[in-house]
Amino acid sequence: MKRSRFNEEQIIAILKEQEAGMATAEVCRRHGISSATFYKWKSKFGGLDVSEARRLRSLEEENSRLKKLLAEAMLDNAVLKDLASKMVTPGAKREAVAHAREHHGVSERRACALVGVSRRVIRYEPTRPDDGALRQRLRELAAERRRFGYRRLGYLLAREGIAPNHKKLLRIYREEGLRVRRRGGRKRALGTRRPMVLPDGPNQRWSLDFVSDSLICGRRFRILCVVDDYTRECLALVADTSLSGARVARELTSLMGSRGKPHTVVSDNGTELTSSAILRWSQERRVEWHYIAPGKPMQNGFVESFNGRLRDECLNETLFTSLAHARFVLAAWRHDYNTVRPHSKLGGKTPPRPPANVSGACPRHVAIPSNNHHEGARLYL
Repeated sequence: MKRSRFNEEQIIAILKEQEAGMATAEVCRRHGISSATFYKWKSKFGGLDVSEARRLRSLEEENSRLKKLLAEAMLDNAVLKDLASKMVTPGAKREAVAHAREHHGVSERRACALVGVSRRVIRYEPTRPDDGALRQRLRELAAERRRFGYRRLGYLLAREGIAPNHKKLLRIYREEGLRVRRRGGRKRALGTRRPMVLPDGPNQRWSLDFVSDSLICGRRFRILCVVDDYTRECLALVADTSLSGARVARELTSLMGSRGKPHTVVSDNGTELTSSAILRWSQERRVEWHYIAPGKPMQNGFVESFNGRLRDECLNETLFTSLAHARFVLAAWRHDYNTVRPHSKLGGKTPPRPPANVSGACPRHVAIPSNNHHEGARLYL
């Protein structure tokens, strides 16, 4: 805003000339101001002396300064709330500074002060060479020697003529997520050591879990749920009073015959899924089996979400008179889930239709006929 060429003393002197009897038009002509400016001064400084006018001006400047400080503090608070809670690595801090500058319009200096990082760190461009071959070989050795730390893996790399600095090896080892898990409590199968990534195609990752329910007579039974994490299709619902590790292996083998071989299977650390039968099955068929951390069901969120839908839409809505009745209801619900029910994660669409020859495996004496003429005992799952 343009600064006035009259100070407080001059303005009050001009107002007093008009109060002394001089015409307003004459006062304005004499001092080269408009009548609007004169009346604006009169509304603001009328009845004030020089000391009071100076005090008013200082209060206005202080008020403007406090408003500016408050606006800056509110902007800083909004920027900090928008950033991640933990920013430890330089890469994370660089992303935070870039986000603050792009979305909040703050300067680089101010963004660096909020994040707590030097501007030299933000502007630094790393010149490290690409270590893709080293990382790939390190992952392969870690998969073969699951209980070897980075030092022993470094010895194996040195035998092959690859001898990186031990600090560089430790950094890459940690970045790849290959740290050896500490064993505690009961003995559990380790499975693959690779970090779990999102699938980008069918049969890349299957998720397994168990759900339990009871018949009207009080007898308990369990349901093995198999879900394709990419297509969101329910591949199998196997109900029985007992589902051992060997039974789970047989069901997966039967499922592979019609669906193809999965790249990775994800499950919790239940005794059936960590049994020797499951470990032998995964080794013989070269299928990576990933076990989630104990007490962390959110790491297997796809099948856990499916279990919630299954219990809410099917199990809690039906009274099962027998195991055969439960299998029939589950088969019908699975068919509806895969072909009719809209999925929010798929944009309201249904999963891709399975092959026409997909059918579940169950004992013949409990199978439900597929038509009214009892022309077979095929149970569609």
